[in-house]
Amino acid sequence: MCFEKKEVDQPWSSLKDEIVNKCKENLEKNPNNRGCKYAVEYLASPEGSQLSDEDGRTFHKCVKTGIDNPDSSLGCYAMTPEDYSKFGGFFDKVIRDYHGDETGEKKHITDWTTEEESYDVKDLGQEELSMRVRVGRNLAGFNLPGNMSKEERIDFELRMLPAFDELIEKYGGKVHSLSPDFGEKGNNPNLISDEEYKVLVDSHVMFKDMAADPYLNSAGISNHWPYGRGCWQSEDKMRIIWFGEEDQLRIMCMKKGSDLLEVFNNLNEMLETVQGIEGIEFAKDDNYGYITSCPSNLGTGMRASVHVKIPKLTADGTDKKAKEVCKPLGLSVRGTGGEHTPIGSDGTVDISPSARLFIKESEIICKLYEGVKQLMIIENA
Repeated sequence: MCFEKKEVDQPWSSLKDEIVNKCKENLEKNPNNRGCKYAVEYLASPEGSQLSDEDGRTFHKCVKTGIDNPDSSLGCYAMTPEDYSKFGGFFDKVIRDYHGDETGEKKHITDWTTEEESYDVKDLGQEELSMRVRVGRNLAGFNLPGNMSKEERIDFELRMLPAFDELIEKYGGKVHSLSPDFGEKGNNPNLISDEEYKVLVDSHVMFKDMAADPYLNSAGISNHWPYGRGCWQSEDKMRIIWFGEEDQLRIMCMKKGSDLLEVFNNLNEMLETVQGIEGIEFAKDDNYGYITSCPSNLGTGMRASVHVKIPKLTADGTDKKAKEVCKPLGLSVRGTGGEHTPIGSDGTVDISPSARLFIKESEIICKLYEGVKQLMIIENA
């Protein structure tokens, strides 16, 4: 069922009926599609049934990815930072279901304090690991990527340029931009060639063209490619900020080493630098912490990961056994190139704590260390 062509002129009452019917149809195929499940409930509730035409169309954009992709487990993206409160009766149920809050009362607390704990994997008999910590952030005052126009994507990139100048002054490096031009605002001094972009993608410094992702397409996040897309990388290659991906900013630190706290503290230092720049304010919510496009990343917005060799658990050439072992440990398993990529030929996998929301940043790094410890015990046994 196609919504795009009719949405401009179609009355909200009619569009609402189509949303409900399509959601019910999808739920017969996949009862775990949270966007569809809670959209049906929400639109029948007093709050959802009283949406204005404008808010109703915004709500449709929020759940469109779950409608277009029945196999989705979340099935929704926010279009603005305010959507999490504007459509609170919907998003709160999705969020607490996905993040496992049966009480319905948890509030996110931000805390990077790690006291005097040691998180050196050499103490576990490990050699140096490829370590990476990243967070998703969005700026207050802008639409989230799914609702940004081409002009707003350009304006966002221009807003970030003074911030990148300060980061370059502190950490060196340069900005690599994909925006062909800045429209009426002139040429783009940081524009790179297609060949340079390919090199950055192959070295995992930049993200791929998002048009290949059906979820991001349905959510509008991949619109206007490649305007407003690019990255900054520091001189030492350890620090990277993507702009224009699923979240406006993906801020990350990476290093090969053994002390997990090193990349953790480097990221915290860089975040404090960015937040201290005039005109930069990260969008936050009193209940859910830092705002992200996808409800799965709310709270810390953090993914802390390491590459670990587990040849025995991956002896069949897949990560199936590793996932069975890691799930009870609260760990996610991915390929060495990220989600939907293969594991290393030597049995290397990427592992990270699954929790993002209702967990402190300091607890995530602790869970990663304990996860490596437990995983190695099982591997060696």
